[in-house]
Amino acid sequence: MDTELARTFLVVIAAGNFVEAAARLHITQSTVSARIQRLEETLGAELFVRNKSGTTLTPAGRQFQRHAALLTRTVEQAREEIAIVSGDRATLTIGSRIGLWEELLLRWLPLFKALAPDVVVRALVGFEEDLMQSMLEGRLDVGVMYDPQARPGLTVEPLPEEQLVMVSSRRDDRGLPERDYVYIDWGPEFFAQHALAFPNFPGASLSVNIGWLGLQHVLTSGGAGYFPARMLRHHELAGRVHRVAEVPQFRLRAYLCFPTKLDSGPLALALDTIRRVAADSA
Repeated sequence: MDTELARTFLVVIAAGNFVEAAARLHITQSTVSARIQRLEETLGAELFVRNKSGTTLTPAGRQFQRHAALLTRTVEQAREEIAIVSGDRATLTIGSRIGLWEELLLRWLPLFKALAPDVVVRALVGFEEDLMQSMLEGRLDVGVMYDPQARPGLTVEPLPEEQLVMVSSRRDDRGLPERDYVYIDWGPEFFAQHALAFPNFPGASLSVNIGWLGLQHVLTSGGAGYFPARMLRHHELAGRVHRVAEVPQFRLRAYLCFPTKLDSGPLALALDTIRRVAADSA
């Protein structure tokens, strides 16, 4: 199916009528009508009810709407992923949690770009489930994540363990705070360690699944929470946060995920440089 027909269909829905849709697409109303007629002929169903007040979707139109949105989104994503800027030799797509980008992959990115200036990098943020799905579908070249799942055709390689420490916006905090504690969901491994260390943990008044968000809350509104030491160096030196005494430290391991069959020089270089940066950050 011509994706331009599906895109026109979606614009008509958003505009409410053919006249406004034509204006938004910078084409004539007759062209819009012709495209919708061709789409209806292709699908064998009427998609719009036309009247003086505008257009409304038929049951078939409502059914096709989600397919049209998926179709246009998939095509646009494919164009973006395979596009290589003139003069560049390859595209590399890498995805990870925000917490692993900060002070880890953000340190890797300029190193890689310096070594491979002719490689286009697409940097994405996501959680483990979505990242693994993207890896399986071939939309992601490298994933850096906690708690990946082993899958055929993918290699899962452990990176050096990193240290999770509790810090507080207050000086001289001792033990698990009774107030202002922010629980960061660093994944099942952290949950298990946390539950073992604090069996009587009553729950936190604030729980977040993004470490960056939890840290910003602590910095701006006060409180305490567990964060990777690499994220805290500058804030500790500036006196914005302080280590909490009489609480355990945890170890958490991230993993590199990539296709087992390496058929790309840029991919091999990316993996090697990520390993180096991770080792330096541990």
